[in-house]
Amino acid sequence: MPESQNIEWKESWRDEYLKWICVFANAKGGKLFIGKSDRGKVTGLSNGDR
Repeated sequence: MPESQNIEWKESWRDEYLKWICVFANAKGGKLFIGKSDRGKVTGLSNGDR
């Protein structure tokens, strides 16, 4: 499942990603995956990324 208009991957959480959630909510919806690189590799999260 590659990134697309409705799918976004982020390696770690940042509060600025709240804007992505708002964009998805105001558009046709979408999914934001945390713990996955832009190349699709699962990176996981450390305890500091919660």
